[in-house]
Amino acid sequence: SLMLAKAKEEWDQEIVDKQLEKERYLSERITPLHTSGLSLSQLQDLCRELHEKVEIVDEERYDIEAKCNHNTREIKDLKIKVLDLRGKFKRPPLRRVRVSADAMLRALLGSKHKVSMDLRANLKSVKKEDTEKERPVEVGDWRKNVEAMSGMEGRKKMFDAAKSPTGQ
Repeated sequence: SLMLAKAKEEWDQEIVDKQLEKERYLSERITPLHTSGLSLSQLQDLCRELHEKVEIVDEERYDIEAKCNHNTREIKDLKIKVLDLRGKFKRPPLRRVRVSADAMLRALLGSKHKVSMDLRANLKSVKKEDTEKERPVEVGDWRKNVEAMSGMEGRKKMFDAAKSPTGQ
């Protein structure tokens, strides 16, 4: 309560200080009007001058107010964009969990799938002897092969050779 009382006193003093500062500023900026002893035409001229000054100040006030409204709208839009970029949810802190690879895959794929981490068991085995039997190598004179395949007869032989191994 003591702190609240002290804060209220300071707040009241601040309000009084602002009011005094405002009065001092206005007394410097605004000169008092001396309208006594002026003719009607002089009073009309004075009113026109004051009216022009009021219009200028009002235009400036309107421009500043429009800029302020534009800035507040822009700030709102940027805040919305920031919230959209952040997302709705906070990311939870990640913890280290020791799980085997089988358990992890079972958790991802579900209990329907049998998961085996033995990747070598699923590989196809190839024997070296089978590969050598599949490609028999004929050693011969290459010039005979070129002469035999030249012209239309060679193309026919190539076509027949392609059909014959599947037919046998």
